[in-house]
This record gives sequence, C-alpha cells and structure tokens, in this order.
Amino acid sequence: MKYQDYYKILGVERSADAATIKKAYRKLARKYHPDVNKQSDAEEKFKEVNEAYDVLKDAEKRKAYDQFGSNWKHGHEFNAGGYAGAAAGGFSGGDFSDFFDAIFSQGRTSGFGNQAGGFGGFGGFQQESPFHQQRARPRPRKGEDQELKLDITLEEAFNGGEKTIQLSRPGSSGGHLATPTLKKLKINIPRGVMSGQKIRLSKQGHPSQTGGEPGDLLLAMNVLPHKLFKLEGRDLTLKCPVTPWEAALGAKIKVPTLSGQIELKVAPGVQSGQKMRLKGRGLKGKPDGDLFIEIQIHTPPADDDKAKQFYESMQQTFDFSPRSF
Repeated sequence: MKYQDYYKILGVERSADAATIKKAYRKLARKYHPDVNKQSDAEEKFKEVNEAYDVLKDAEKRKAYDQFGSNWKHGHEFNAGGYAGAAAGGFSGGDFSDFFDAIFSQGRTSGFGNQAGGFGGFGGFQQESPFHQQRARPRPRKGEDQELKLDITLEEAFNGGEKTIQLSRPGSSGGHLATPTLKKLKINIPRGVMSGQKIRLSKQGHPSQTGGEPGDLLLAMNVLPHKLFKLEGRDLTLKCPVTPWEAALGAKIKVPTLSGQIELKVAPGVQSGQKMRLKGRGLKGKPDGDLFIEIQIHTPPADDDKAKQFYESMQQTFDFSPRSF
C-alpha cells in the first residue's frame, strides 16, 4: 500500500502543534461525516482523516511516523514482508496502518526489538487496531441545549399568549462558517409567567456536530419594570394620588388595572400610605396574586394669592398637627 501523508490529509504543516492538528481534524471530520456529506467518496475520506488524526495526536506515534516517513516520502511501496524473517508470521501484504498501530500497541509493553530481536513480538498480534475501531461510524450525538433570556412586558406576563421572536443562527457553507441568518419562532407565553421561569423549545438549540438532532432552546423569562405597577411575587402595587378633599371627604375614583379601568371607593379620612387590596387582580397562578392600591395625598400648590388665602383660612380653622413625636 502506498505511503499516506497524514499531514497532507489534515492540511497542516509538519511543524503544526497539537491544537492546530485537532482543529484541522474537527473541521474535516465535520465536512466528510457520512451523515452530513452524501458524496460517494465522503466515507473513505472520513476514514483517512480519522486514521491520520489517530497517529498525529499521539506524541509517540507521531515521532515514529516522522522518523520512518522519510523512507516513503515520494510514495514508495511499503511491504511489511521485509520484516517477515524476524517475525513469527510477519505482516507481508498487510495494511500499513494496521502494522503501524501494531508497533505501538505492542511496543508499549515489550519495546522495539528487545524480545527475540528485531520486531519478533508482532507475529501473533491479534488485538483489534484502534484504526479499525475508528472506522466504525460514530453514533450521532444530540446538539447542546442553548439558554437565552427573553424580556417580556408585564402585560404579556399577565395575559399570556403568542409571541414571535427572532434568533440569530450561525450559517454554514461547505463546512465553513457563513453569514448568520435570522430565524423567526412563535412561542406561547403561559398566563401568569414570572421572571426566572423557563420555556423549553424542542430541537431549537445548537446544531449537532455529528449529524444528530439539535439541542433544545431554553428561554428564561424576564418581566420588565412597568411605569405604573410594581411587581412583587405575583402581587401588584399601584400608587394612587388623591386630593386632600377626596381623602378627607371620601370619593369614588377611577384607577387602572392590567385587566381594565375600574371605579374605586375611597373611604373618608383615608391617610397617605394606606393600602386597599383588590383580591385576585395580580398575576394568575396558584394562588392568584392581588392588586394593592396605595393612597398618596397630593396637595395643590399655593402659587397665587387666592390659594394662599385658602390655606391660611384652613390653618386658622383647624387645630391640627400630624406630628405626634
């Protein structure tokens, strides 16, 4: 069998380091994998790439290959039968890869030529070559799962429903990276979802490098802050401003909720900071959250003479101080 230049097969220089060799191997293995490449010669090239990498990744094998390879530099025929006289049975007509593997598999235990001289310990070699093992098609593995954070509004968390998102996916062309593509996905947001909860999308994660199924996509929900409502667990709080006379006399006022506007009765004498509870008007769940209306009394400004006279009359009318300390 003709000498094979493993460096040429992997497309690397003879001085290439282990990391460069590994990178080249992964690229070619992905390119010629039979589950990905349907060309007629893909499987044979895949075997050659695996065989070349099996030798060059091993420091001992690579050292010997570099040493003996000079004899076969120009493609000379190598016949292992030349060693048959010293071997009990020899490797005449055998495959170079099997012979080369036998040297190192046996050499680690008995050394080179220290048993009965020469290569005499290899005649009865029966162990299956790692090269043969690597020629078996590897079992496709599932791609890795991918986790992303998805920002949603408080309204989307409250109501749930369908939402379309766009994801950037790496492109590929002939085994090489290409311009990323945008992929649109429709997802269903559960009603009452909270920050930190995850939605799993089957087979929408990272692609498999060995022709297997893609991994899953995990979307971690992140409910964004709202301009009116504060979310604590499943409960909502709305700070509601009222006038001094509404607070003193009581009133019916309209307040917003996430499910629409409602009319709220304010009891006479209500104070700033007091909260009114609307049961079940928070996020849905087990149990449903509540909506708390926090009263805040806002005083009109005394920015003209008439307003100042009004506040002065109040001062004279009421013998009142809110400070008890």
